[in-house]
Amino acid sequence: MSSVSADANEAENQAYRMRTEVSRTVAARMAEAAAAWLASLDDRQRAVATAGTPGADAESDAERLRWYYTPTDHGGLPLGAQRPAQQSRAMQLVATGLSAAGYGTVTTIMGLENVLDRAEGWTVDWGRERGRDPGLYYLRVFGEPRGTGAWAWRFGGHHVSLNNLVVDGAVRSLTPCFLGADPASSPLLGPAALRPLGSTEDLARELVRSLPADLAARAMLLDRAPSDIIGGNRPRIHDGDRMVRLPDLWRGRFAEPRLADRIATMDRRAEEASGYDAADHARLALTDTPKGLPGSALDAGQRELLAALLETYLGRVPDGLAAPPDLDAVHLSWAGPTEPGAPHYYRLQGPRLLAEYDNTQRGANHAHSVWRDPEADFGHDVLAAHRAAAHG
Repeated sequence: MSSVSADANEAENQAYRMRTEVSRTVAARMAEAAAAWLASLDDRQRAVATAGTPGADAESDAERLRWYYTPTDHGGLPLGAQRPAQQSRAMQLVATGLSAAGYGTVTTIMGLENVLDRAEGWTVDWGRERGRDPGLYYLRVFGEPRGTGAWAWRFGGHHVSLNNLVVDGAVRSLTPCFLGADPASSPLLGPAALRPLGSTEDLARELVRSLPADLAARAMLLDRAPSDIIGGNRPRIHDGDRMVRLPDLWRGRFAEPRLADRIATMDRRAEEASGYDAADHARLALTDTPKGLPGSALDAGQRELLAALLETYLGRVPDGLAAPPDLDAVHLSWAGPTEPGAPHYYRLQGPRLLAEYDNTQRGANHAHSVWRDPEADFGHDVLAAHRAAAHG
């Protein structure tokens, strides 16, 4: 082995050791915060706030694998059903899984429910007393945080879904991790606008617009954008997956005809606005082999943009917790115009990485972004190894 290869291997091993140390430190903070939150709850609240150990049985694990980004019941105890001190402890747990920037972005997105309520004239109810409600963000703990085995926690509501798994005292899965914003841009006093996902959009557009014509053609999937991310809220990603339609992104179906009709109408209008047909959906389908332009084709400045764009996803969690990908192997693909304000979609895909972003609805003022690990979302691989070791 050459000295260069040996140095590279040592650097990689050192980075792995540092991530392991960070994952154990963060897991300890998560466990302490989760235990404190659970201890503050009464029996009735705790029954809603907890579920079975990850991987222990199919029923409880099926619930852990359910995740949403619509304003539906995400499962767990909502903030609005907690006393202020309990809410504080809940948010302390949420903060353990996020960087300072990630926490600021998540809480801003939650606050946008008030902005959206005003934009809609306070008319959308979704069959409950208040349709746009910053109190309807749900927290649930799976398993025993103080234990030495597997446990997990999930926090979600409209445009937020955080899913974390701890096994043997280390954080082992951070995905799916979804953040959205509606409105994507809203006015503030002064010239600046409130754009929680602004960098996640702007860096991608800057990168695509920097490409020469031949490379831009390789990155372009279609000249029109789909109406949503393609992976939707599937628990696992598979080769050939096409976009999940809006009625399937909720927990169950609406029994009330007016609400079922509203969802169907929203779905139909979004599809009509996209102009997509079956062939277009097939072209945008997820595949095991990444589509688009590989990072290896980019120049130095474009690689810097790609690294900065990836940081808007991987930087959601505490420093050192997410392994940086090989830029050469990350593929960029885009659908839609590249002019600011136009509906668009992009995808970043590589080994252990799938990131999707769209801003198409409400006149391209309603954004979705998701970071996934197709091989290990929800820690499928880690739990399988954990069970094998336990019964070996």
